[in-house]
Amino acid sequence: MKLLITGSAGFIGMSTSMAFLKQNYTVIGIDNLNSFYDIRLKIDRNNELKKFKKYKFYNFDISKNDEKLKSIIKKHKIKIVLHLAAQANVRYSLKNPRAYIRNNIVGFYNIIEACRELKVEKFIFASSSSVYGKNYKVKNFFSENDKTDTPKNLYAATKKSNEVIAYAYSDLFNINTVGLRFFTVYGPWGRPDMAPFIFLKSILERKTIKIFNSGKMFRDFTYIDDVVNAIVKITQRRLTNKKNFYKILNIGRGKSENLMNFIKIMESTIDMKSKKKYLPLQMGDMVLTQANIKELKKFIKYTPRTELKVGLKKFCDWYIDYYKYNKKFSS
Repeated sequence: MKLLITGSAGFIGMSTSMAFLKQNYTVIGIDNLNSFYDIRLKIDRNNELKKFKKYKFYNFDISKNDEKLKSIIKKHKIKIVLHLAAQANVRYSLKNPRAYIRNNIVGFYNIIEACRELKVEKFIFASSSSVYGKNYKVKNFFSENDKTDTPKNLYAATKKSNEVIAYAYSDLFNINTVGLRFFTVYGPWGRPDMAPFIFLKSILERKTIKIFNSGKMFRDFTYIDDVVNAIVKITQRRLTNKKNFYKILNIGRGKSENLMNFIKIMESTIDMKSKKKYLPLQMGDMVLTQANIKELKKFIKYTPRTELKVGLKKFCDWYIDYYKYNKKFSS
């Protein structure tokens, strides 16, 4: 079996590519290895994938070179595309909105249009829990049929646009399509711009961590292995006999965790206390995310297996080893 994965050197992209390679798939990976965060981490992820003979990597930007994208899909006779590449990070979207329009809208258009033109049979793409926007004010669990027309930031708006574009393409051009709304994914090889990474680095280096909304933040922290397990099962599942199948699925743990408890578990894991600075809620931030995963359980019999304490232990162990902190946790 063969499939194409964009963002293959990203956090979820690398872990997903690895899972398919271990199942003897041929993975065609695309990533532009940009410098949004530490490029060394992206290169090291990619080098882990290059250890597999069935991994073929292309380094370019799909938002700027749609013809090359089409030539790769055609050359490798791709029938399944996992589009995991995107410009992530809610807060950065306030500083550099153009990057989100280019990567998340133009890039998305380029790949779904290539799928249409070259008759790709299955298109699976990354969305985000951020699309739920202001719904947190009225309910705790987010369900796939909730309204998503009140995004709190541009990142969420671009992800919502992806879902709408994908629906139109599925309906018009008979592309089987699944959108994945990820909920705060964490674990080894994670992104440096996300809270688990930022908190751990600050605690180990004895720096103050910034805690927004006075710590009254709740997240559905979902361990990477559970996320990858879901992606693999969704990819392998026969979607339907219907040619224009379209579905949106929450990919989460189904349990929200208070941020202060998350920090407490991390402190206990590495046996260090953090220095805290409490700040107001930041513009564009959501106070709460929590996935209703009933639909996902029905679709692939999904059960998240990794408890937060276990997942954080694995993440902390990986981080300390990767960045070579000694027993005193000094860099």
